[in-house]
Amino acid sequence: MTGPTTAMVLAAGLGTRMRPLTDDRPKALVEVAGRALIDHVLDRLCEAGVTRAVVNVHAFADALEAHLARRRDLEIVISDERAALLETGGGMKRARPLIGDDPVLVANIDSVWIESGEPALQRLIRAWDPDRMDDLLLLVPVADSLGFEGRGDFFRAEDGRIAHRGGAPSAPYAFMGVHMLDPRLIDAWPAGPHGIFPRWMSYAERGRLHGVVMDGVWMHVGDPAARAAAEARLTRP
Repeated sequence: MTGPTTAMVLAAGLGTRMRPLTDDRPKALVEVAGRALIDHVLDRLCEAGVTRAVVNVHAFADALEAHLARRRDLEIVISDERAALLETGGGMKRARPLIGDDPVLVANIDSVWIESGEPALQRLIRAWDPDRMDDLLLLVPVADSLGFEGRGDFFRAEDGRIAHRGGAPSAPYAFMGVHMLDPRLIDAWPAGPHGIFPRWMSYAERGRLHGVVMDGVWMHVGDPAARAAAEARLTRP
């Protein structure tokens, strides 16, 4: 299949866990190995064939917009959340008119990864099947993650359906910050601040939440220590 040409990049968070690095900039502009987090993500999206990125902004929005205006390899469209934080679900609802109706990639800005074999986003795109899926999450084995402090997020069946860890002490896979969905689903979501997790649980109950596992090392850049660890891993000879 032809992959998505539009992506949404979630860059409106406050980045409180990244302080003091976010005292004077948004988390999206914190650098890892000499490159801003948001550029790491946009580079990957461009490699996957994305030509248009909808980016939501809140803290230090002017600085982020000025930075993004310097990119010439894809179209950047701003979804303005200066007035209030809307969380992931609310941010996607606000951006819905900008996204279009074709399947879309949605990416966090605190994920950096090293690939082995097939590129992670190409694997995600290749696995997409709208007849069976409402949302398709990119996963990584917890053992192949760096900076992830959880006990895993999901179990995955052989057919790709995933279920959240719930009350289990651990799960083998972590969500690594990128997923793909039919944006027309967003039309039924409420306006205002809300998270995406309840949507995922609803899709999972119907057997329509799926996951594909990347091959490589995922780095969750959530705080200064994780940033330092990611930079050390990326610059390792």
